[in-house]
Amino acid sequence: MTLFTSAPESLCILRLSAIGDVCNSIAMAQAIQRQWPETRLTWICGKVEARLLKGIPGIRVIVFDKKQGWAGYKAVWQALKGERFDALLHMQTAIRASIVSLGIRATYKLGFDAERSSDLQQLFTNVKVPSPQSPHVLDGFMQFAATLGVTDLTPSWDIPLSEEDQRWADQQIHQDNTLVITPAASKGYKNWTPEGYAALACHAHAQGFAVILAGSPAQIEVDLGNAIEERLDFPVNNLIGQSSLKQLLALLRQAALVCAPDTGPAHMAVAVGTPVLGLYAHHNPKRTGPYLSRPYVVSVYDECIEAETGQPVSQLPWRSRVKDEQAMQRISAEQVITMFDRIVQEHCASPSMTPVKR
Repeated sequence: MTLFTSAPESLCILRLSAIGDVCNSIAMAQAIQRQWPETRLTWICGKVEARLLKGIPGIRVIVFDKKQGWAGYKAVWQALKGERFDALLHMQTAIRASIVSLGIRATYKLGFDAERSSDLQQLFTNVKVPSPQSPHVLDGFMQFAATLGVTDLTPSWDIPLSEEDQRWADQQIHQDNTLVITPAASKGYKNWTPEGYAALACHAHAQGFAVILAGSPAQIEVDLGNAIEERLDFPVNNLIGQSSLKQLLALLRQAALVCAPDTGPAHMAVAVGTPVLGLYAHHNPKRTGPYLSRPYVVSVYDECIEAETGQPVSQLPWRSRVKDEQAMQRISAEQVITMFDRIVQEHCASPSMTPVKR
C-alpha cells in the first residue's frame, strides 16, 4: 500500500532522539526529498539532535525539550498551531513521542507495525508501516518512505558542514591516514576496555596512522579517554569533550577510519562516508550496526545472546538484548586488530586509495 501517487504538500517527521537513529532517519528524509523536492518537511526532534539537522535544506526543525516537562509539549503544539499535515511519520515508540503526536494534526499518522512497535505506539497511529525483511533500523525507517510512495530507498546523506567546522577538523588532522576512536557510549556496559583500545591504537600507530580520541564531554567518555591515553607510550590527540556535534562530524569525515562501539558517532561516520570498525556485544549489529560498514563489525552478540537465552538469534524477538554487563570484554584485541588490517587493506592500502575528503 502506498498513500500518495503524487507529491504531498507537507509531512511531519517525529523522531526525537538519539543521534544514531536521527542519522538513519536523515537518509529516509532525503529519500523523500529526492522524489518530491517540493514537499515541505517539518521535523520535531530533541535539542542535541537539532544541532545535527541544522542547515539541511528543506527541513524545518522544531525542538522538543523534554527537560521542560509539560511546557516542552505545549511549546511544540503552539509552534504547530493551525497547521495540518498530509502525513505524520511517527518514528519513535517512546511514550513521550506519542504524547507529542497528540498535538499534531495529520490525515495519516504512520507508525510501526506489531513487530517493531512498543510502548503502546499503535494506539497513536492509523497506518501501520510493514517491517522489512531486513532487521536493520534504517531499513525499517525507509519503509515509512516506501509507504508514502517513495520508490528509490537507497540510503544516502547530505549533511552540510560550515567552513568553520571543516577548518577546525583540518587543524586536528595532519595526515591522510588518521584513525579516530570514539570509545564510549552513554551507557557504560556498551564500552570496550581501555586496554583493548590502547592495543588497537598502538597497532595503528605502528602502521603509520595518527590516532585521535573523540567524543562528548560526558564524564564517562572523558574518563575512558584518559584511561586509554595513560596506557600509551606515544602521543595521541585527545579531543574528547572539545568539539561541537558538527565539528565532530567534520572530524569523522576527514578520518580514514573510525572505531566505535554501539553509539551515535558510528552512524555519523557512515553518513559522511568513512568506514567504521564497530564493536558490538549487547545489540544485534544486523539491527543497529553502522549501516554501510556492517561487514566491518566485530561482534560477540550471537554467542552472548545464545548463552543467555539458549536460543539462536533467528528465534528471538527483534529487540533482544544481551544483559551481561561484561559482554563487551569478550571482544579480543586480536579480533579488532585483524579487522582494522582488513579495512586498511580495502580502503587505505595505497595513497591513491586513501579516502582524502578535504
